[in-house]
Amino acid sequence: MSESKNITSEKIFNQTQLEQILEDLIGVAQAAGQAILKIYNSEDFQVKIKSDDSPLTQADLAAHNTIVSVLENLYPEIPCLSEESTGITFEERKNWETCFVIDPLDGTKEFIVRNDDFTVNIALVVNGQSILGVIHAPVLDTTYYAAQGVGAFKKVEDEPAKKITVRKLKQKDNKKHFVVVASRRHGLDKVEQMCQNFDSYELTSRGSSLKMCLVAEGIADLYPRLALTSEWDTAAAQAIVEEAGGQLVQLDYSNMIYNQKESLLNPFFLVLGDSDYDWKSNLVIPEL
Repeated sequence: MSESKNITSEKIFNQTQLEQILEDLIGVAQAAGQAILKIYNSEDFQVKIKSDDSPLTQADLAAHNTIVSVLENLYPEIPCLSEESTGITFEERKNWETCFVIDPLDGTKEFIVRNDDFTVNIALVVNGQSILGVIHAPVLDTTYYAAQGVGAFKKVEDEPAKKITVRKLKQKDNKKHFVVVASRRHGLDKVEQMCQNFDSYELTSRGSSLKMCLVAEGIADLYPRLALTSEWDTAAAQAIVEEAGGQLVQLDYSNMIYNQKESLLNPFFLVLGDSDYDWKSNLVIPEL
């Protein structure tokens, strides 16, 4: 990993800078993944419950400390906004033109039940837009990453990285057939309602931000999220999905934004694959 970079939030990142930041964030995410695995393979996670009723483990904190300490050294002019950050007010962060948005362990519930579907998510946000993202799944030894103008990629273990793209909708019996990603825990009935105009569809599920990666890499076509998430849950995936040719948008198809409002909760959203399909006319948005 390289030494501290002279990159400040006042500058517009060129492609060379983005490629360097991307390389560094991949290394940081993988280092955090190793810290997580040490605890994952132990007998006691020491689970605590936070004020919002979400679980917190030693692994969340170990990954947070690993990521923030390295990024503060490499990019001291770019502040870090992490799920495990404390004491950062909107009055302070609303003036951040550039920041890293971090989920040290996305899918803590998946981590606790040991189903392997958890990730480390790190994004670079500039003026409310996610322009670079890394998602690393430690147990799967798989990393998804992208930067604006660079492309989106998937790397598994020691194999060469492969460029990923969303796919065109497949035909089945001369009809469009959809693969829809659904959360294991949230709103399956609403998802089925949204798909009522489709010729045919099948449902699949994954944990954490891997659901969004399925659309980015062309395994699934649609992921509707009709339950609460926070900005660190989607920021990294936003860059990856968009560079893969897809969209991550609010239910009214407007853009998702980051670090531009007091609440860090996301609106409900859609992750869309095939850009030639008329999603707006065919998806049924349920009353929520």
